[in-house]
Amino acid sequence: MARLTRRGFSTGLALASAGAAMPAIPASAQTAIDRVLNAQGRDDWNAQFDAQAANMPTVASNTPVFAPRTAEFIEAALTRYRTIVANGGWPSVPAGESLRLGSHSPAVPKLRQRLVVSGDLPSKAGRGEEFDTYVDAAVKRFQTRHGLPPDGVVGQYSFAAMNVGADVRLGQLETNLVRLRSMSGFLGERYVMVNIPGAEIEAVDGLNVAQRHTAIVGRISRQTPILNSKIFELNLNPYWTAPKSIVQKDIIPQMRKEPTYLTDNRILVFGPDGSEIPPNHIDWNSDEAVNYRFRQEPGRINAMGSVKINFPNTHAVYLHDTPQQGLFNKLMRFDSSGCVRVKNVRDLLVWLARDTPGASRQSIESIIASGERTDLKLAQPVPLYLTYITAWSTGAGVVQFRDDIYKRDGVDELAFKS
Repeated sequence: MARLTRRGFSTGLALASAGAAMPAIPASAQTAIDRVLNAQGRDDWNAQFDAQAANMPTVASNTPVFAPRTAEFIEAALTRYRTIVANGGWPSVPAGESLRLGSHSPAVPKLRQRLVVSGDLPSKAGRGEEFDTYVDAAVKRFQTRHGLPPDGVVGQYSFAAMNVGADVRLGQLETNLVRLRSMSGFLGERYVMVNIPGAEIEAVDGLNVAQRHTAIVGRISRQTPILNSKIFELNLNPYWTAPKSIVQKDIIPQMRKEPTYLTDNRILVFGPDGSEIPPNHIDWNSDEAVNYRFRQEPGRINAMGSVKINFPNTHAVYLHDTPQQGLFNKLMRFDSSGCVRVKNVRDLLVWLARDTPGASRQSIESIIASGERTDLKLAQPVPLYLTYITAWSTGAGVVQFRDDIYKRDGVDELAFKS
């Protein structure tokens, strides 16, 4: 916010005239600002209210999770977290009503202390009960580091993340240092990394992240596997062949409830000899159907969407598009049967196929628009790593944490609780 100075009556008129042309501040934002400006203790300059965000190192970085120096960065973070633990950790923040810009609450001083200890809020940013712009910026920084939407509102998920003990976070860093050291060798000039707990994808070129993608990964009961492979092929307008597990767990029960399900979803059934079998010739009250092949035709409702990204594996999983784009907006994106759905997947396709003749953005878009079933072999296979990292550091004192969604860290406090 600009401050007016004493420059005379004419300057004031000019400023007033200019202000008349400015867009109006939304009522909700104005109300929050008013609460801060009119809060008790506003005249106590030790509270350090300001309309500017705290000047802290940014969380944003193009450094990959598997960067050569990640282990070094974690070791530095471990030193800092051991000191935090030795000094008694950080305080718990009373979880109750949500806190946001303009809130006045006895819980805010604890929130301030918590954010100071973890390095998200400057130690000189005040101790008052007002949720000011310093606290707002610090909360957003904290949320970003923990894979939460940086909306500045301290609610259920932010309270849960804040109230994990410092000693538990220290152990989480130690656990993940072992995982990251196992991936410290040469991973390829270019590679794709899927971090399952974060439901995030990095397309890495050299030492930098060229693209990041939001992902949807396997639900807890159908987990995305940890594996190393190489992407060798892009299937445009693909068929989808249902794995036996989905036939047994999903298709058979659905057909018992809705006999037209296969026809409605353009799914054909083929016998061992390749002949097509009408759905009404199958006994859906038995497991007979697991002996057949179920293939969904290309099209708008295909489970793979417009593309399937192929890599050798024994789990029958892929990276792919999805017709359910709204799922990418969810906070907890653990909804698939093990495959990885990729937001803005066509950007990833172009990056993967950049050295493949005839695989320009224009040609890929043209093929998808035609609906024609097409396979593109990559000129150079691209390494792929489906991995499980719940804590890492990109340097500059920035430490990232994610929920231990599959309970592989061995500590109940780190597991997601809905």
